[in-house]
Amino acid sequence: MGGIPHAARRNRRELMFENLKELPADKILALMQLYRDDPREQKIDLGVGVYKNAEGVTPVMRAVKAAERKLVEEQQSKSYVGLVGDPAYSDAMIELILGNAVERNKVGAAATPGGTGAVRQAFELIRLANPGAKVWVSDPTWPNHTTILAYLGMEMKTYRYFDAETRGVDFDGMMADLKTADKGDVVLLHGCCHNPTGANLNKVEWQAVIDLLNERGLVPMVDIAYQGFGDGLEADAEATRMVAAGVPECLIAASCSKNFGVYRERTGLLMAVCQDAGRTGINQGTLAFLNRQNYSFPPDHGARVVTMILTDPELRADWAAELEEMRLGMLEIRQQLADELQRLTGSDRFAFLAQHRGMFSRLGTTPELVQKLRDDHGIYMVGDSRMNIAGLNAATVPVLAKAIVDAGI
Repeated sequence: MGGIPHAARRNRRELMFENLKELPADKILALMQLYRDDPREQKIDLGVGVYKNAEGVTPVMRAVKAAERKLVEEQQSKSYVGLVGDPAYSDAMIELILGNAVERNKVGAAATPGGTGAVRQAFELIRLANPGAKVWVSDPTWPNHTTILAYLGMEMKTYRYFDAETRGVDFDGMMADLKTADKGDVVLLHGCCHNPTGANLNKVEWQAVIDLLNERGLVPMVDIAYQGFGDGLEADAEATRMVAAGVPECLIAASCSKNFGVYRERTGLLMAVCQDAGRTGINQGTLAFLNRQNYSFPPDHGARVVTMILTDPELRADWAAELEEMRLGMLEIRQQLADELQRLTGSDRFAFLAQHRGMFSRLGTTPELVQKLRDDHGIYMVGDSRMNIAGLNAATVPVLAKAIVDAGI
């Protein structure tokens, strides 16, 4: 007879895999599957967080194609680069994000597998440096922030951020909550284009946040994943530069997925900024150590392409021009949707859609009405009513607007 012999069954020990339990599915990935399985021809995907052009395609940017062609011709080896990646990549990204806000010798940096890798390594560094620190995240925030913190067993607190009435920032609530944070706690901030709400702090509010961080001895961690998607490359970096220049130390997790369109190349960077340049060597060594313990050498292809673009004047100019076209296209879609909703409702209560920035906006409605949009109209967005503006085009905006009104949102 087949199967486990009798003696083995009698003495059978518990197997490791039997201890595994089914884990909750990622809500956005589950939503993507629901969309794919929907047989309706008239359906709109506003859930997945990738940029799409008017044809519904996530394009390879012109400068990326040009850099890759050149790389194929010139690259002589696929050997490892280094534990923190190519220093030229760090230099180029630090210049792009921080400009001259902080001297280069005050910044430790390590290449990571995408922005998610940078976030994970930042949390690892926090846990290593100050195991008792609580990490404060906005309510709401990008879901991976909270799931990674929970997986690592790190204490997390939320601060108020989104005002469901105004669909703007609840700044007074945010400040009140952060005033209760303890010295040494970490405050996770979105550098621009807040995900998932699209609502952002203004310059005056950013300065007030920086003043509070210094007053209470809090450490900021900035996640900047959409530079160039909001108000432009320089404007979108302004808040991160203010933070880096205005506090004793901070962490910055950056992603190239969106603004270079290299999603699958997993291209990110973690920066540790300290006004005491004497600490940079230790910070840099810690970043290298953390990389070694996790994935060892980071991927290089995307980082190499980004470096080539940022250090070649012609490629950089073409990249910046195409990125600007993408940004302006999203702003046009935002305005078109706000105008169409005003036309249908006779109200300006959806004007916030034109004021938000980046790929996302949060409608501020209930999960039940989001479900109604999906069931009745084939419109897919995350249950908290986050929608990807880049998933729309001129033809689908009127469809969405009518569905929003018909659903009673």
